[in-house]
Amino acid sequence: MLVLLAFIIVFHITSAALLFIATIDNAWWVGEEFFADVWRVCINNTNCTEINDTFEEYPTLQAVQATMILSTILCCIAFLVFVLQLFRLKQGERFVLTSIIQLMSCLCVMIAASIYTDRRGDLHRNNKEWYSLTSEGRYGYSFILAWVAFAFTFISGIMYLILRKRK
Repeated sequence: MLVLLAFIIVFHITSAALLFIATIDNAWWVGEEFFADVWRVCINNTNCTEINDTFEEYPTLQAVQATMILSTILCCIAFLVFVLQLFRLKQGERFVLTSIIQLMSCLCVMIAASIYTDRRGDLHRNNKEWYSLTSEGRYGYSFILAWVAFAFTFISGIMYLILRKRK
């Protein structure tokens, strides 16, 4: 049972780490001469422009930013609730509250990655002055980590739903 508990804790911490990296790092769309994410666009690794309200489609990026931040916060809250429930739940009860919070985190990261997937083309097309080189780009590792974090948080949420407290 201790091995299972350790696995669940490591899995949850890994999910949170993936969410932090995907949210913070600047590699959602990358190419030879540039990289971009939901916070800034950098050309030649030196010329970086912060994304602000002067960008077309800025509300779209704000939605991605907000849902990624919310998913990270919810994942951390779910971990704290899990630790509290370890000491508070009676034997045989399920970790339903932890599961609900973790599945909400999963939903938020799915929404963020889906919005970015759908709206990326319009964002780049409408902001030619900042995204001039992006036609040759591809999805970066932060974007991929966001989808991996979606899978991890989903699996973690289901594990918490199935898991019962034992002695």
